[in-house]
Amino acid sequence: AHCSLQAKRLLLDPKFEGYKLSLEPLACYQLGLDAAVAEVQLRDDQYTLDHMRAFGMYNYLHLDSWYQDNVYYVDQFGRVMNLSVTLDTALQKPREVFRLPTDLTACDNRLCASMHFSSSTWVTLSDGTGTLYLIKSGKRGSSASEKWEIMFNEELGSPFIVAHSVSFVNSDAHSLAVLLLRVEKDELDTKGSGFHVTLEWVTVAERKEGDHRYEIIKRRVLQGKSVPHYAAIEPSGDGLMIVSHKPFTFMQSESDKSEENADAKVSNERKDPLYYWQQTEDDVTITVHLPQDITKDDIKIRFSPDNICVTLKDQPPLMEGKLYSSVDHESCTWIIREDKSLEISLVKKNEGTRWPELIVGDTRGEFIMDPSQCSEIAESLMHLTSEVMNPNPEKENPPCNAQELEECDAFLEDGASLCRFDGNTLKVTHIINLGSNQYLFSVVVNPKEMPCFCLRHDVDALLWQPHSDQPENMWEHIATFNALGYVQASKQDKKFMACAPDYSYAALCECLRRVFIYRQPTPLATVLYNRKEGRQVGQVAKQLVATLEANDPILGFQATSERLFVLTTKTLFLIKVNSGN
Repeated sequence: AHCSLQAKRLLLDPKFEGYKLSLEPLACYQLGLDAAVAEVQLRDDQYTLDHMRAFGMYNYLHLDSWYQDNVYYVDQFGRVMNLSVTLDTALQKPREVFRLPTDLTACDNRLCASMHFSSSTWVTLSDGTGTLYLIKSGKRGSSASEKWEIMFNEELGSPFIVAHSVSFVNSDAHSLAVLLLRVEKDELDTKGSGFHVTLEWVTVAERKEGDHRYEIIKRRVLQGKSVPHYAAIEPSGDGLMIVSHKPFTFMQSESDKSEENADAKVSNERKDPLYYWQQTEDDVTITVHLPQDITKDDIKIRFSPDNICVTLKDQPPLMEGKLYSSVDHESCTWIIREDKSLEISLVKKNEGTRWPELIVGDTRGEFIMDPSQCSEIAESLMHLTSEVMNPNPEKENPPCNAQELEECDAFLEDGASLCRFDGNTLKVTHIINLGSNQYLFSVVVNPKEMPCFCLRHDVDALLWQPHSDQPENMWEHIATFNALGYVQASKQDKKFMACAPDYSYAALCECLRRVFIYRQPTPLATVLYNRKEGRQVGQVAKQLVATLEANDPILGFQATSERLFVLTTKTLFLIKVNSGN
């Protein structure tokens, strides 16, 4: 089904006046790391834009949305390090919660280690060398209850990063579904980049024996030609949503292929038109190819002013139904031609009427138009087209003038789409063409739901929450960041974007040092007047800028309702954006 996103008008602010630069100081705390973050540089053979998007712009800082202000990263010794914040003034050093069993430096073609928090007690982890770990972590965020224990690990082929994962119960067995992202060489792609992107959807379930051991029960692969902006599994494990510039399709296994080929053969046989028809202003001619053994006596044709019925031998009617318009049934004739085809001539009652179809609702025939009719139709449409871009700019409603668009309004890629795939049929059930609604970022507002995604709508940025269990309201508009779509477009060096789960602010950071924070409008404690219009201003939206004391590039960026976490190679910064009240 082709759908569209319905914005809630009450969440839009047409009178938004812009962000006022605020010079209020932001409390910024920094923690030196014992060991550098396990950053993996792109290799010489990872030269495409897709490699850059998937691995070069990877966010090395992972926010655990199940617990407040709880972040993780992997350091160069393969240790998973955690920082849990309760008081900014009493920050502990990041502590080790788990150590990857493999020696990361030994693998030549490794990717960055990645993780995703499937539930409040389960973590999905990849070491970047092609091994997937499912870990039972206990209650995270406090050293007393947090104990990471490997429940499943398996080598799954070439290296990947974990894009998303969910934990659910299916037919009384605990299951985890994980989405793995790879960029792989494509020998058949000679004209493009030479690579394709695959998303592998792996489902792991607890074994029936009750020994608490897990095994893979399903592996399915989707393939596309661009790295998805957003890919997430539904909480029930029944479906998948993907936002991508180019479409993804499921790759079939051999058994599926043979079934599909059989179906395709049947449908091809059906596809040949049953009859061909032509028309002039006065009459309609129908041609039907006859089987070899049919004679004149086997053909029965019944004409009436509004209907036609053609029967061969004792078979069901070949053509039967209501004609598009009335005919002079007494003047209608039929003959068998030398090439064993049946030709039926109908005389129109209303001369000059062009019929769009022969039998109402019957799509088994094919209309053949002669060249003179084609040129006649083209001539009648001539006044709607023009050879020139804008032939008459003085007229009342001039066409769009592309020169009026600013540079930041020109979209690099249009044609992005949002698709929902069904987990059982592997077919697309819903599709939304995003057109110029540029994808900005995703955020987890409620960990029990799917991640939200933020799209640019005109100048604003709108946040959408997917609801896989509500077919009528599958994508809900839950918040608006005023003018953020326009503002972010002017930041040429931006690397990451994020927003608070309570929508109080949005933030973006550049590759080095600078962080921009956009607080949404809040009521003022003092009285403020707009001098131009002489009216009182009730609330103001503020822009704040923080400059970090670091020369290393920013590798990770996460936002919570109170704080921003910024990770560089050797330092973790905390910026206090909102006070806890």
